[in-house]
Amino acid sequence: MAGSPLVFAVGIVGNILSFLVILAPVPTFYRVYKRKSTESFQSVPYAMALLSAMLWLYYALLTKDLLLLTINVVGCVVESAYLAIYISYAPKKATAFTVKLVAIMNVGLYGVMVAVLQLGVKDGESRVTIAGAIGSAFALAVFVAPLAIIRQVIRTKSVEFLPFWLSFFLTISAVVWFFYGLLMKDFFVATPNVLGLLFGLAQMSLHLVYKNPKKKGAVSEVLQAVPVDDEKNQVQLQQQQQQQSEEAGHVVVPATIDADGRDDDQDKDMQQSGVAIVNIPLPPPEEHPVMPPLEHPAPLPPMRMAVEVV
Repeated sequence: MAGSPLVFAVGIVGNILSFLVILAPVPTFYRVYKRKSTESFQSVPYAMALLSAMLWLYYALLTKDLLLLTINVVGCVVESAYLAIYISYAPKKATAFTVKLVAIMNVGLYGVMVAVLQLGVKDGESRVTIAGAIGSAFALAVFVAPLAIIRQVIRTKSVEFLPFWLSFFLTISAVVWFFYGLLMKDFFVATPNVLGLLFGLAQMSLHLVYKNPKKKGAVSEVLQAVPVDDEKNQVQLQQQQQQQSEEAGHVVVPATIDADGRDDDQDKDMQQSGVAIVNIPLPPPEEHPVMPPLEHPAPLPPMRMAVEVV
């Protein structure tokens, strides 16, 4: 079955799709190169992807699977380039963490595993089984990683951080490698891609649900201040002046003659012109008090408008 044209064709398609998935972060690292900064990007996903490619590369060498070997060689080269760019432009703290992570995980643990299998396990079939089990388990762990992104999409109701084409190619790639593993009767290759298919379908369904999120009821503030209507301002000013007069012990009466000798018609004209009038009782001429100037209330703050976004 290994030399079957169908198996070879499926393997070629799987290589092409996996190559597209591997190249998906290229825009991200081009942005890092242009801005000379890694911003908020993390190096952990790329170190994990490099380790996964290294594990499957070792497994492909043991099984002499040429198609599995070629794509993982490409994966090792490209992921190493991503990490090199990241280390070049990351802050000192992030650079130190990445170097330490790669040294411990990609060099230390991987080197120990290969040394133990090569020197400690004499049986070739057992070596293949152990290497395949380790690679399959790690692949399962990698497929579980998008759970955090799926949780974020459900919480924010936005697929901004879940690129459609990446989800699409991951799903199709999982389907192709699943059938490749079945045709090759290699269940270490087929099994993790079942989980990859399920998570890929989940991501695709999220794109259908949250592709066009509705924002009904969302309210945004307009920071521009809008002046208060003059008429309302005058009414509030008159009410405050009347309240101050009542608190001071004065009785406001609708007198026909005011303190300054004007009649009601003049009052109306002045009210229309925006002048507030306070009616007070007239004391005897000999007891005319010196009236303190009326304190003007503080100007009213500008109103802020709320605009409903449909």
